[in-house]
Amino acid sequence: MFRIWAKMWENTHLIKDMTVCNDDSTMCRTAKVFAAIDTICEEFDLSKPIWLDCNIDEFKRHDKTKFSKDNFIDDVDFDYLEIHVIEEDE
Repeated sequence: MFRIWAKMWENTHLIKDMTVCNDDSTMCRTAKVFAAIDTICEEFDLSKPIWLDCNIDEFKRHDKTKFSKDNFIDDVDFDYLEIHVIEEDE
């Protein structure tokens, strides 16, 4: 099982969250992350965030990252979207 927890924050308050699960063992980890982000963006009605170098580095080190307003092409009404891998296939 592969699970990602997405949290939308505004003024240090959690305003939305969801967990995305994927148990497709044929997909690589990167594909699972991008599929989860697609699901999150569809559920939260967001454009897909742009991965900057700092996001990639943070995600590689900590299995989580924050997408701020600078990561989105459209205007967003929150401070940042955080994604965090909370369970990975063994």
